[in-house]
Amino acid sequence: MNEAQPSAVGGTKSHRIYLLLKDAILSGRLPAGSKLPGENKLAEQHGVSRVTVRRAMEALQVTGLVTRKAGVGTVVLAQPLDATVMTASVSNLMPNMVKMSQASQVRLLEFAYVPPPETIREQLGMAPGGRVQRSVRVRMVDDKPFSHLVTHVPESIALHYNEMDLANTPLFVLLERSGVKVDHASQSISATLASHEVAEALEVAIGSPLISLTRVVYDEQGRGVEHLDALYRPDRYRFQIDLERNGDDGSRYWEPKVGGMPVSGKEA
Repeated sequence: MNEAQPSAVGGTKSHRIYLLLKDAILSGRLPAGSKLPGENKLAEQHGVSRVTVRRAMEALQVTGLVTRKAGVGTVVLAQPLDATVMTASVSNLMPNMVKMSQASQVRLLEFAYVPPPETIREQLGMAPGGRVQRSVRVRMVDDKPFSHLVTHVPESIALHYNEMDLANTPLFVLLERSGVKVDHASQSISATLASHEVAEALEVAIGSPLISLTRVVYDEQGRGVEHLDALYRPDRYRFQIDLERNGDDGSRYWEPKVGGMPVSGKEA
């Protein structure tokens, strides 16, 4: 399936409709063979003109998501299974990181020593005036990008590895080689839209929805050793959280199951 570029979608409103319909198709909410509402109906639903809807429909056709036939309408096409979809278990983080590094490749885009942004400096617990090693990487499987990674590591730790090391070895391995004893991490997951730079790296249209993950890793002394800002293509990456029931009959609750589903290179 080809990736639609912004020029193929048109203005902001048609781009938004295109992304909404694309997500519904790729998620299976609009299965193969189903017929999309007509242009007039979609225009009414989204509060836009028929021309705006037509641009979105044309972009869906260009990307191979639908076919448009006179007298029939717009029909969703079957999509080939994408073997590049990665599934990561949140409850089994470290083993998953090992398997992901073995199943994917990295393209290093940036490597430099810089003063960190104030928020990152505070999260890492660094004193004012300190520097970090900042890197930007794109992780791929089968030569298809699925994640955009920006990491900040305190200079005193990062001096133990070089640019070549980071391009060929997972960062958590380099941290351990540097003598870091990783103890725990704080992680949050949300959503965002692709900027121009990220869209180009991940081969998606500007404004495409992405999974956003921020992680701060700490050593045994509680010092921050890594700050990660990761963006993932939702059509090629997903999180798996395995849960189990605990507690007494009067206070039953769900909690993450330790040793969850491993990273997979296939659809979940």
